[in-house]
Amino acid sequence: MPATPPASVPTATQAPAAVTGTPAGGTAPAKPRSAVVFGVIALVLIGLNLRAGITGASALLHDLQAVLGYGVLVAAIIPSIPTLCFALAGAATSWLTGRLGVEKAILLSLALLAGGLLLRGVPATGMLVAGSVVGMSGLAICNVAMPSFIREHFASRTSLMTAVYTVTMTTGGTLTSVAVVPLAHALGSPSAAVGAVGIAAVAAFLGFLPVALHAHRHTVRTTAGHVSPWPLLRTRKGQLLTAIFTLQALLAYALLSWFPYMLTTMGMSASDSGLMFGLMQLVSVPAGMVLIAIGARPRMLRPAFYLVSITMAVGIAALLVLPVALAAVPAVLLGFGLGIFPLVMVMISRSGTSTAETTALSTLAQSSGYLLATAGPFGMGLLHSATGGWSLPLGLLLALALVQIVVSHMITGPAMSGKPAERK
Repeated sequence: MPATPPASVPTATQAPAAVTGTPAGGTAPAKPRSAVVFGVIALVLIGLNLRAGITGASALLHDLQAVLGYGVLVAAIIPSIPTLCFALAGAATSWLTGRLGVEKAILLSLALLAGGLLLRGVPATGMLVAGSVVGMSGLAICNVAMPSFIREHFASRTSLMTAVYTVTMTTGGTLTSVAVVPLAHALGSPSAAVGAVGIAAVAAFLGFLPVALHAHRHTVRTTAGHVSPWPLLRTRKGQLLTAIFTLQALLAYALLSWFPYMLTTMGMSASDSGLMFGLMQLVSVPAGMVLIAIGARPRMLRPAFYLVSITMAVGIAALLVLPVALAAVPAVLLGFGLGIFPLVMVMISRSGTSTAETTALSTLAQSSGYLLATAGPFGMGLLHSATGGWSLPLGLLLALALVQIVVSHMITGPAMSGKPAERK
């Protein structure tokens, strides 16, 4: 009689599923060079879109509210939609990838992203909200599935391809935040500008289509393990991954949602606020590369987490005390602080012994993390409306940044070296 696993260790349930891979006992066939090339191109195109849909709206929140005329409550809800959708739609990703496969799930997510972003171009509050929900739901599925896609298609180059993915993601967000305000002026409509961001998502869908078709044609029907994500929350690894993801997401999306609006209400012009917003994200591009390079060295992962978390705390403090004329200083510091995301994604990509287990941990960390992180952008908006200033919202963000330093110490310790979930 087989031993029953302890309650704290989740157990995979075996279910027939279509998976891209090798039959049991076989040897993995080498992928054609064209498949690898298309995979890299698709990775870059997806990365360029995964923050653009958020920053495109963030840079125009002030103008959208002025033109569409929605009130304070809607103004607080709109920046909260991404993290809320990441939590709810992201929670279904493990099930969806089990039913469709990673590639088809990503293709579906890109269709939702493109359709939702294009819908936001209709100049009506209802269309802005509905388009954001649809688009961000697609983005959520893609966010959770990408670590599994990287693990499955680039197993020997996980760190490199995670760096490519996160750097292009930040680059897309940076370019969009800088260009979307001039684009709105050129088109004469902020709605048209946020809708135009969807064109890049269409390109990502078309770019990923050959990858999904190749996976469909070469899928092997076999028995694949499915790991439920929620029992993993009882494990130390699941708790720490969820904690670090929650903190970095809350800080990041509070800043990504309100940073340009914050500078505008402090007296800076909308175009200059967009430039500072772009500077913040531009800095995060090399920051992520530097941090991955540092963290990849033996015994340097903890210093990398210390460096990025302390810099984030200092950046928030600078934004709190420095005049708006010196906004470039906190923009640079905060940009470096946003570089923690690639480090966290590398840890998730390496966290399981199979695609199913990695997907489960990614689902747990991202869905739970984003649900809690919704308090960031939503709370910032409500607190600003209630107090008429940014001191209290920024003070609370600073406190959370200090907590992130503590969690960074814990997650880089021996607790993360434990064995992954067992299977029967």
